Amino acid sequence: MLLGVIADDMTGATDVALMLNRAGMRTVQVIGVPPVGSALPEADAVVVALKSRTNPVAEAVADSLAACEALLKAGARQILFKYCSTFDSTAEGNIGPVANALAERLGARQAIVCPAFPANGRSIYQGYLFVGAVPLHESSMKDHPLTPMRDSNLMRLMAAQAKTDVGLVDYAAVLSGPAAVKARLAKLQAEGVRYVVTDAVTNEDLMTLGAAVSEHVLLTGGSGIAMGLPQNFRKAGLLPERPGPKELAAPAGRAGIISGSCSTATRGQIAAALAAGLPALKVDPLALADGSQDAAGLAAWALSQPADKPFLLYSSDDPAEVASVQQRLGREKAGAIVEDAFAEVARRLSEGGVTRLLVAGGETSGATVLGLGIRTLEIGPEIDPGVPWTRVVDGPEMVVALKSGNFGTPDFFLKAWKLLR
Repeated sequence: MLLGVIADDMTGATDVALMLNRAGMRTVQVIGVPPVGSALPEADAVVVALKSRTNPVAEAVADSLAACEALLKAGARQILFKYCSTFDSTAEGNIGPVANALAERLGARQAIVCPAFPANGRSIYQGYLFVGAVPLHESSMKDHPLTPMRDSNLMRLMAAQAKTDVGLVDYAAVLSGPAAVKARLAKLQAEGVRYVVTDAVTNEDLMTLGAAVSEHVLLTGGSGIAMGLPQNFRKAGLLPERPGPKELAAPAGRAGIISGSCSTATRGQIAAALAAGLPALKVDPLALADGSQDAAGLAAWALSQPADKPFLLYSSDDPAEVASVQQRLGREKAGAIVEDAFAEVARRLSEGGVTRLLVAGGETSGATVLGLGIRTLEIGPEIDPGVPWTRVVDGPEMVVALKSGNFGTPDFFLKAWKLLR
């Protein structure tokens, strides 16, 4: 193994695995902390998908360290701690505390902080994170039900969580090339600065940053920073040139969509699916709570729909309605009741002949994969930036696509199936 990745949620893991796979690294995704004593799959890169983005800090740190140990034991030469391109976190963490723990374990004197992903509109300039043309705190992320982002300055955000000073490699240094970036990083390291935010506006910037951190044992950021890493291993003679997959063979069977994301992008995809006539049923957390909806009934409805179109089960809603439900049920219960239902629905759908499943939302994807008992995924072709189809290696015979809520074009739910054969 060349690169080990620790991802803080399911869709983020798939996102970064796709980035590496597309660049010619044989990549597999492992679900959850690998059991002690178990061997990781042989690959150029292994991505461990955790559910640590919103877990209690101590639990997130413990799981991340356990994943790190498994990756190091398998021979990883470099560790990437992957989090969301919108730096999803709270004032307490979990990005800073996990980064601190990994840095201590690896003896890393310095690590970059780079959630930039230009292909999906995430850019960093003068240390400020932008979503499209607006600062993070002015984007829809300001109303995220679990991790509302009210600041766009990554140096402030990381400093508050990691309890340390945070430096900056500004855009002028990035434009000057890898040598200039290395020089700036070296200066900050000599001053005792452990974490450094790196500006990035284009894919070429990410390639520059990747070349500059080839010797860093620990990296932190979004999937975009992985773009420049395979070439480092290639230059070292450790990785051959290899094309990424263009399509994926899928078992015969039914197709379906489960969506728990409340992001603006996913709500637009649902609207497009409804307009196209996909059979759809809205899942109501309040109905789940009072028993008027349940997993058995939801699955039965889905399996009763015509098989010539994917069905859609969705709990996605606008922020005001989500806030109202959270107020009535409690924030944690509102999320858990939907996740638990979708996990059971996914299991019943698999037993009912669904072999092609698209899931929207990080928390929803995590619950669904656990409900299906999936442990390892083979990465397939890209549907949209950051979202591939994957094949289940050690669970039910099926292919799944795990989509971050913010990702994908409006027609994502309609076009994804064209890459399957």
